[in-house]
Amino acid sequence: METASFNGLLKTIFIIVLVYYAIRFLMRLLAPVIVQEVVKKAEQNFQRAHNQQQSQQQQYGYDNNAYQQPKPEKPREKKKVGEYIDFEEIE
Repeated sequence: METASFNGLLKTIFIIVLVYYAIRFLMRLLAPVIVQEVVKKAEQNFQRAHNQQQSQQQQYGYDNNAYQQPKPEKPREKKKVGEYIDFEEIE
């Protein structure tokens, strides 16, 4: 059975530190490109959604400047839980 040596431990720590700094350096180079691609993709999705909304409004004849009244909602019925009893304070 082999035992761990001090030189092996130092070599392992050196490799871990080297990999850490290499990944950190690469992320500094690649992060702006990755963020730019994500923003571009989100912009395309928003543009596509906007175009769909515009085409639907034109198809159904909605006017962007006209005020659209909200649909009237039916009043909710309140559930009656029990009978109300008026209490008087006794001294």
